[in-house]
Amino acid sequence: MHRPKTFALFFYNVQTANLFHSNANNAYKQTFLRYDKRQGMMVHPSLHITWQGKRKTMIPHSILSALEMFYRQPQTRAWKHTRPAQRIYMGLSLCILLAVLAGCASSGTTSTSHPLDTSPKALPTNVAGSATVPTVKSTDWITYHRDNTRTGYVANTPNPQQLARAWDAQLDASVYGEPLVVNGNVIVATEADSLYSLSASTGKVLWHTQVGNPQDQTKLPCGDINPLGITSTPAYDSKTGLIFTVAEIAGPAHLLIGLDAQTGQVKVRRSADPNGIDPTPYQQRSALLVANGYVYWALGGLAGDCGNYKGTVIASRTNGQGPLLSYTVPTQREAGIWSTPGPVADAQGKIFVSVGNGAATQGTWDKSDSILRLSPTLQLEDSFAPAQWQTDNSRDFDLGSLGPVQLSNGIIFAAGKSSQGYTMHANALGGIGGQLHKAAVCQGLAMGGAATMATTVIVPCTGGLQQIQVGNDGSMKLGWHAQQAVHMSPIIGGQTVYSLDDQGTLYALDLATGKVRTQLALNITAIPHFETPTLSGNHIFVGTDTGIIAVKLS
Repeated sequence: MHRPKTFALFFYNVQTANLFHSNANNAYKQTFLRYDKRQGMMVHPSLHITWQGKRKTMIPHSILSALEMFYRQPQTRAWKHTRPAQRIYMGLSLCILLAVLAGCASSGTTSTSHPLDTSPKALPTNVAGSATVPTVKSTDWITYHRDNTRTGYVANTPNPQQLARAWDAQLDASVYGEPLVVNGNVIVATEADSLYSLSASTGKVLWHTQVGNPQDQTKLPCGDINPLGITSTPAYDSKTGLIFTVAEIAGPAHLLIGLDAQTGQVKVRRSADPNGIDPTPYQQRSALLVANGYVYWALGGLAGDCGNYKGTVIASRTNGQGPLLSYTVPTQREAGIWSTPGPVADAQGKIFVSVGNGAATQGTWDKSDSILRLSPTLQLEDSFAPAQWQTDNSRDFDLGSLGPVQLSNGIIFAAGKSSQGYTMHANALGGIGGQLHKAAVCQGLAMGGAATMATTVIVPCTGGLQQIQVGNDGSMKLGWHAQQAVHMSPIIGGQTVYSLDDQGTLYALDLATGKVRTQLALNITAIPHFETPTLSGNHIFVGTDTGIIAVKLS
């Protein structure tokens, strides 16, 4: 009997031990049976199968046949011509399959699985996550845009003549955060509240840990991601050897998780919500930051700006001990901190964030539509807002959509949902209307994270990437402008800029001229919002709605 071609359409709910067809509720799409060519067998995420041979679950052809016949209607020709004895045999095979899956799902004791525990957990004082924490490699990409100033820049990378698809991995949900590379392995977080470690060269899964059950977005007052799990980019701490992430779990609630980068084991776990807030209208989209012995994250609102939320920055010691620190924008409502780069740190450990529009459209400035500088312990030190902040708030033209851009000459560049760009001194932001220079810099909105090399900025404008040279006095000189399609958050390797379009094409542009060196259509249905590629060695990694794709540079 031929191997059935419909088995990849069956889904298994580990809570109820039921099989569903692909037309069933989307909540079950995270745990599906599929045939893996590398293993030559059916695989199922709840079994926590590894690709290293530590645990494999074979499913015989008789059970695959039972699955196919089980889904077909009894009146179909294939079922009618099945002998009674065959029907009994296939029915028994199906029962065995359900029993095996249910048993595997309930065991919870495999080399790569961890209970979905939400109880607090911390490291002992001065103890690292692993017995030996490997040294960070030059090809590692351990935080959003590679470093804490969010440059997105790797020097001495050869310019590519060609881009070629190397491998892809189907994971359990969409990947919104930028992939990391830690100790030569790719770290990916998904909206199913899962983290994966994969081989950078082959895509082989090394470990997979699910840290919670994601929130059903239909049970929230607004939002546009379903399920809602891990949306932000994690960050790696080279001192503890932990990967930190914030997961939204059913409730809703937010959890800070620290996982051992080598094993995937959870070492730190605590609430990521400050005391006294209702987490329902909050979303954690901004990338995490590790600095000053703390891990920092920020909260904004859901798409639609429903509920009574206020932009907040939070910090926890990397060992998970002690109280949370936090700063909340002093507004009546909104002023979310949601741009994908998240908090940015300078060489002194000062924290910079961009803040969205607030409720105030007249009267006293409420620190919305702003760039804020905070101390390492999150006290407000300085701030900037455009002179027309009240109008910006009323028109949704705020600075919150692009992360603060730090340059090597001590200048901060800021832009947002208007076409305007601003420059200011990092050590003297200037208050209301106190910028060094102001200029029209974008065709459309500035959205996501810029890439920088010294004093050159590549801004992700919705009308196309824009190159800008920033002088020591804060003056801005506009350079090349990319075609409108090429507008997603860029990175720089050597003298090449890499960016995506909405259709899933990866572009390599000349840093000096903006001309396309080469491009590659990834042949995917959709790219998540604000997707940012990762560069490591001769590979680029791109998160997708179904997993991750690796592209080789040559």
